Amino acid sequence: MGRKPIIAGNWKMNNTIEESLELVGAVKKQSVDTYKVEVIVAPPFTAIRHVFDELGETSIQVAGQNLFWEDSGAFTGEVSARMLKQAGCKWVIIGHSERRQYFGETDVTVGKRLKAALMAELKAIMCVGETLEEREAGRAFDVLDTQVAGGLKGVEKSGLSKIAIAYEPVWAIGTGKTATSDQADEAHARIRGKLEALYGKEEAQAMRILYGGSVKPDNAKELLSRSNVDGALVGGASLKAGAFTAIISAGIDALAQ
Repeated sequence: MGRKPIIAGNWKMNNTIEESLELVGAVKKQSVDTYKVEVIVAPPFTAIRHVFDELGETSIQVAGQNLFWEDSGAFTGEVSARMLKQAGCKWVIIGHSERRQYFGETDVTVGKRLKAALMAELKAIMCVGETLEEREAGRAFDVLDTQVAGGLKGVEKSGLSKIAIAYEPVWAIGTGKTATSDQADEAHARIRGKLEALYGKEEAQAMRILYGGSVKPDNAKELLSRSNVDGALVGGASLKAGAFTAIISAGIDALAQ
């Protein structure tokens, strides 16, 4: 495959500092070779530095769950790329469907955040995905095309190596429903096709596209074994050390195929 899988855990609004340290401590103790895949955890802002320090010399990287596009200023409640970097982040999640649904994120603001991350030399996981209504109306692929093009608008080829895309069908996030491996692979192929149209075949083939949406240890291997699926953005299962490391192991197994 040539693309190193990413297994990223999005903790969302969960875990105090103490609980965060307990979780990463437990993940560290699991006997799984995190060097074979790129492993990322995204704690709440309050715990980022503590988690970064706890991870120490491990290969596990830390991500922010969001950022604002300005470097500083009168933007109460927001956090900048520079702040995330200094707290220990190498990555940031941008445009998660919950941000779009509850906090008014649009393709335009996703693009602004993405460019701010790249300017600060942060890597980004840009999330895209259709709602159930859009899928049932036969519009899923149109939505993906629009979100990919909108989020990446103005991003040069040189910035693509710092970006991964996460396909998260909104109807599968936190619902217990999961896209079948065929549905996931089909959507990822569509995203890769759109990337090829925008940037060319070589760039599209190099881009890592993750699946997110009720990923669990019992479905991870099948999802990750598909040719266009390059990893997972894990929600609820990332809050349990055993489940998260089982998904990491599934990523390693997929790499060995």
